[in-house]
Amino acid sequence: MFSDTHGQVNRENMVISGGGVQRKIEVFNRKSQRMVGIDITMPPHLLKIFFPGSDGEIAPELSFLAKENDWQTLIYPKTTPAIQGVVQQIIDCPYQGIAKRMYLQAKILELITLQLAPFLAKEAGLRSSPRLKAATIARIHRAREILLLQLENPPSLLELAQLVGLSQSTLKRGFQTLFGTSVFGYLTDQRMIWAEQLLRQNNSTVAEVANLVGYSHLGHFASAFKRRFGITPSQCLTGKKSFQDIKSFFG
Repeated sequence: MFSDTHGQVNRENMVISGGGVQRKIEVFNRKSQRMVGIDITMPPHLLKIFFPGSDGEIAPELSFLAKENDWQTLIYPKTTPAIQGVVQQIIDCPYQGIAKRMYLQAKILELITLQLAPFLAKEAGLRSSPRLKAATIARIHRAREILLLQLENPPSLLELAQLVGLSQSTLKRGFQTLFGTSVFGYLTDQRMIWAEQLLRQNNSTVAEVANLVGYSHLGHFASAFKRRFGITPSQCLTGKKSFQDIKSFFG
């Protein structure tokens, strides 16, 4: 993990830095467990080649990455399970030779897409959801609290909406807007985080952990866990590192 005067890169964050005039940055390295990182460098002339606009220059949506004589863009967004998954695939590349190069090129473009998509959406004005009222936001946060308290036996979407006084459509839209995922996606993610913590404690079997976090079908639990962390529950139980121990940054 390291931090500087502007932000921090660790298991939960990455850094996207564009071209331009660099501010003075003081970097502080902090002792922690060893982490693997990926650094992707794409100069402005490559951005123009890979992502050209109609005039042959860098696409306008990506102009924030090429400031030239202006202050460079420096952002520390949260990483996501999708980004972590692609990072793990890059690290575990199964190919050699030209096939490896083709695979890595495709995965790097996929990683860049996942990292930049939120900014491109904002730039293009694709966030069409109407602004949520303060009372609605409070009710959506209450819905999240209910899920966190009942991870092993959560209410249905309809029941959850009724508990907080919202329609199902408003609850689904609000969850996506505030937390960047669906209600089910949030529930699954929190269950997996809890499951990993239980497995790392090494006090329960995989079947017991699956039952504790609300899964009656062991195969479904194992599949969800591997999608989230890149390893099986059994591997986690034996101490294998997951891609929660990986930081990805675009520099």
